Amino acid sequence: MSRKEDNPRADIYARITDRIVADLERGVRPWVKPWNAANAAGRITRPLRHNGMPYQGINVVLLWSEAVARGFTSPIWMTFKQSLELGGHVRKGESGTMVVYANKITKTETDEHGDEVERAIPFLRAYTVFCVDQIENLPDHYYGRPAPSIAPAQRLAQVDAFFANTDATIRHGGDKAFFAPSLDLIQMPPFESFRDAESYAATLAHECVHWTAPAHRANRDLSRYAKDRSERAREELVAELGACFLSADLGIVPELEPRADHASYLASWLEVLSNDKRFIFSAAALAQRAVAYLHDLQPKPAEIDEAA
Repeated sequence: MSRKEDNPRADIYARITDRIVADLERGVRPWVKPWNAANAAGRITRPLRHNGMPYQGINVVLLWSEAVARGFTSPIWMTFKQSLELGGHVRKGESGTMVVYANKITKTETDEHGDEVERAIPFLRAYTVFCVDQIENLPDHYYGRPAPSIAPAQRLAQVDAFFANTDATIRHGGDKAFFAPSLDLIQMPPFESFRDAESYAATLAHECVHWTAPAHRANRDLSRYAKDRSERAREELVAELGACFLSADLGIVPELEPRADHASYLASWLEVLSNDKRFIFSAAALAQRAVAYLHDLQPKPAEIDEAA
């Protein structure tokens, strides 16, 4: 056995991707958090660190998936050391959940001209976190279910304002939702054709992630989207992830059922993920970048104060 094979950390990419592939083969999309009645009673959110900061990218998928599989209801996660620093302790027998941290090292090499050049080498480091559900004796506020911060009608009004602030061209009509790159517009079915306002918003979030693709926005190449099934599946996975991240950020319930036009992508996703162990990481990173771009289009607090 090689040293690489003997190292349990040798291929974090493969370990995580294989787990996601196994979920997909069981018909479970691990990036869709099922907001059941118990979970929806509190504030919908991404997984949170001990200090309240949200996780990003692939860690959102990992922690949502683990919460679903193990029935956790708290959105807050922390390391063993952090729980001790806060006065708590992980219950005996509890197992942690792997998350990852991206970093890079700089290596000096000699190029073809004999000159020394520095090259950045990215790598992933895994570490273990525990859900608050697994930890005892933390300060009381870690265990309280946060009440919804605003009334549903007001929240949806803020969601509408979020999409309006992007200045994306959104047209309504027909029975399909899509982004047309050549016209740079989003086409949505009429509002009344959706199950509810949150389903409409979740679908619009998906199309807005597509809308970020052009070079002057988040810069993803869609030139082969219509010609290459694999490229189309990759972009649809980015949009699916981004829509779920954004739905959580906006406090809306993502669609629980896969879109009819996405059922055909399942086999393609499985094929891409099986052949490229790093793709789910890049897809999550691209989705994170797209969502960050949409957030950056929102008025800053100072601008809101001036408008008031």
